[in-house]
Amino acid sequence: MLEFANERWVGYVTIMAGAKQILLEKNHAGLQFLKYALCGGLAFLADLAVFYLMAVFVFPALTENDFFVQWLQLEVEPLATAARLRNFWLGKTASFIVANLVAYVLNVLFVFKGGKHPRHHEVALFFAVSLVAFLLGTWTGDALIRFFGIQTTLSNLSAVFFAVLINYAGRKFFIFRG
Repeated sequence: MLEFANERWVGYVTIMAGAKQILLEKNHAGLQFLKYALCGGLAFLADLAVFYLMAVFVFPALTENDFFVQWLQLEVEPLATAARLRNFWLGKTASFIVANLVAYVLNVLFVFKGGKHPRHHEVALFFAVSLVAFLLGTWTGDALIRFFGIQTTLSNLSAVFFAVLINYAGRKFFIFRG
């Protein structure tokens, strides 16, 4: 019985060592992109959580026909388009800050090699690239709401889509050392 427990322990240690090596590997392009996607997924979840907490409880931005409202069977007050647009921007701003803090920490720890720039420049560039992506994506979401009456949820997802494309390219080629 003791030998079986020792063999099992050795197996766990081997698996954990392999997982640690994969997590810390920053040179393999395939692993890098996979880890970028996973870290981005966590940042995306942070973005969604903050955005919807704001949109429901702090800066109401959802309408009764919004997918998120229907999915969770929420009750929302009617909202003028101007108020919804203002609150959409406020919620996106809060979610941008939190999601980018999460993304920066995870990218530095697990995805990219730092050192191309001094740390304070790296952080500033990270947020600058993210800000460009945020503005382009949020303006797109704004236009979808303003001109086409699209749901807040779909407008938010379009903002996230643009951010992913711009952020990956900016981070990989301009901020970090591959």
